[in-house]
Amino acid sequence: MVKKISNAAVIGSGIMGSGIAAQLANAGISCLLLDIVPAQLTESEAAQGLTLEHPAVRNRLAASAIKQLARTKPAPLYDERFASRITPGNLEDHLHLISEVDWVIEVVVENLEVKRKLLSDIERHWKPGIVVSSNTSGISINEMAAGRSAAFQSHFLGTHFFNPPRYMKLMEIIPGTNTDSGVVARMSEFVERKLGKTVVQAKDTPNFIANRIGTYGLLVTLREMIERGLTVEEADAVTGPALGRPKSATFRTLDLVGLDTFAHVANNVFNQVANEQERSIFAIPDVLKELVDRGWLGEKSGQGFYKKVKGAEGSQILALDLASMEYRPQKKPASGSLEAAKLAKGAKAKTNALLAGGDRYADFAWSVLKQVLIYSAEKMGEIADSIREIDEAMKWGFNWELGPFETWDAIGLSRSAARMEAEGLTIPVWVKEWLSEGHETFYKKENGVLFQAAGRQYKEVDIPSEIISLRELKEQNKVVKSNSGASLIDLGDGVACLEFHSPNNAIGGDILAMITQSVEEVRRNFAGLVIANQGRNFCVGANLMLLLMEAQDEEWDEVDDIIRLFQSTMYNLKRFEKPVVAAPHRMTLGGGVEACMPADQVIVAAETYYGLVEAGVGLIPAGGGCKELALRASRHAGADGDLQPLIQRAFETIGMAKVSSSGHDAKALGYLREHDSIVVHPDYLIHEAKQAVLRMSAAGYEPPLEERLRVVGSEGKAVLQLGAIGMREGCYISDHDLLIAKKLAHVLAGGDVPPGTYVSEQYMLDLEREAFLSLCGEPKTRQRMQHMLSTGKPLRN
Repeated sequence: MVKKISNAAVIGSGIMGSGIAAQLANAGISCLLLDIVPAQLTESEAAQGLTLEHPAVRNRLAASAIKQLARTKPAPLYDERFASRITPGNLEDHLHLISEVDWVIEVVVENLEVKRKLLSDIERHWKPGIVVSSNTSGISINEMAAGRSAAFQSHFLGTHFFNPPRYMKLMEIIPGTNTDSGVVARMSEFVERKLGKTVVQAKDTPNFIANRIGTYGLLVTLREMIERGLTVEEADAVTGPALGRPKSATFRTLDLVGLDTFAHVANNVFNQVANEQERSIFAIPDVLKELVDRGWLGEKSGQGFYKKVKGAEGSQILALDLASMEYRPQKKPASGSLEAAKLAKGAKAKTNALLAGGDRYADFAWSVLKQVLIYSAEKMGEIADSIREIDEAMKWGFNWELGPFETWDAIGLSRSAARMEAEGLTIPVWVKEWLSEGHETFYKKENGVLFQAAGRQYKEVDIPSEIISLRELKEQNKVVKSNSGASLIDLGDGVACLEFHSPNNAIGGDILAMITQSVEEVRRNFAGLVIANQGRNFCVGANLMLLLMEAQDEEWDEVDDIIRLFQSTMYNLKRFEKPVVAAPHRMTLGGGVEACMPADQVIVAAETYYGLVEAGVGLIPAGGGCKELALRASRHAGADGDLQPLIQRAFETIGMAKVSSSGHDAKALGYLREHDSIVVHPDYLIHEAKQAVLRMSAAGYEPPLEERLRVVGSEGKAVLQLGAIGMREGCYISDHDLLIAKKLAHVLAGGDVPPGTYVSEQYMLDLEREAFLSLCGEPKTRQRMQHMLSTGKPLRN
């Protein structure tokens, strides 16, 4: 039996160990973090008169790691307060406490004998039902477990988190020969549902799945680049987004990983595989050896394949010239194939455009890609039991947009295989047999069901019913209404979903029109509405370009109409007689937040960066954002409570354009209400939103009544403005920032009315709109808007 996992112990408090402990804490799991006892005092400890026997000294490594979590960027914790869920300790005094936890994770040095010794110590305190796992990135699970009891081995497996544990979605689970299948199933479900990971089951082979293929691909790229005389930046231009890979491409990725770490991972395969041809690929190239010998290890040492230097005009990133081993300014590569890939939409189109370019970059891309595809096929059955697991591992472990087998389908399986053979490569037998059966792709869809190649036939891919794909619903003709900016999609069970799909999901007239149409459609034919999409970001705000154009032309009536339409649409959504649930994810900014605020409930993905950021472009929220925060403050204070501190908080949040670092932080900032909730795994977000709609509908939903809100009035406004003036006098903000702050204070305070006055929501919306229009007339605001559109960064003027 596997115990329910409510607490855990992590052994090893380095970057990975503390990061794993943090993610457990994020998920509400209390965690014991253990490390070795220090052998000597620090200067600070000695100055305090502490000895090596003092608990603060003995627990120092783990305690320091927990403190460091608050300073680490990107933040390992959803909320800094979650650090209290982690208890520091040491292996000599506290190892016995693992008998009280449900899961023990060892994250010590990648050394087989060290791990074996630790597992022996763990077993002395182990009780049946406790899961024990190793976070190894490549050491054999079976070799680690050798010598342990059969009962212990049945509960031992590999759980390979990727770094950083909070942000990397992949989890490789590696059963040992004697691991109980029930333990594997239970842990897979727990890690996916509770920790928000995509789980793939790997076999106990060197480097498992993602690091095996990823390392191979990086080494092939390095060798092909050297052979063809390409520069570092040329190779990265080809092997980045043009090939459906992340912007870090090859050599920026290596710098981020650390060249010494990468060499260790490559050596792990080199030392363990028997095939000489395969070993030759994993042999460390001379240039990589030299970089490691020089200590040029990448970002952690300040230089690797790239080097960041500061000059008179700011920072500059130099590229390494491999011939001279000197750094020089980067030369941006340009070619027909790269330009074609840039213009194409989506990974499939980009890859095909790049390969069809007919120039040396296209040839380089093909030479790398064909080797990676064949190697992936060769390892099928050895490192994993399905092509789906290999594809998922590469997508979520290395951030590829398409896995190897998805890529092969995208470029034409039979056509590309024939080209490979014509160029002298050997296609794996199983692929040739698959093609001989007349199959043209590794994957296919029938009636919305996904199938994958398995043996000589297709096998259905097991996808949990709770994972809802809007794209697949659209392919099944479930679109009820649609225009250029948004679509209304039937989720089934009487629930509809409003999906944004404008550029960057920015809110314009098309989305507002579809919201209105959706309300009418749901009123007639559905039980309720979900507002969600599965774009890269939920919504980056209102259509800033449209507003800027109207402002530059001084079409003030047009700007007024735009804001009135936004306000009335959001107000009507709030008063809608059927339940509405918003389900934002990742970047949800400005108007995107205001589109969520009218919802009866907001269910956010844990990785949601949520904020009213209009001040950054010289404006204030005018789609109801100011009104809603003022309303919540009034509601919270009640008839007699002190309202000023709550309005002050909203003033600072909006005025400083604060954006949450997570869904939990959004709640801490006051953007979310107590009954709003957070989902760790983003793939389950729409399902949870749908269920919330159904629950409200079944309970006899009644829309919220019109509220009047108490405001702080002219006196409260003076307090807010006085604080802003102090910031200006202290040179913390500019004159234009002060102007924006005064306008914001006027709105949040409810204007120049007596303190304690009750006003309507429409009154507050009118104040918002008037302030917004006046700021649009300011040249410095228009400069900020233009700068944001041109650079993607705020301007301080």
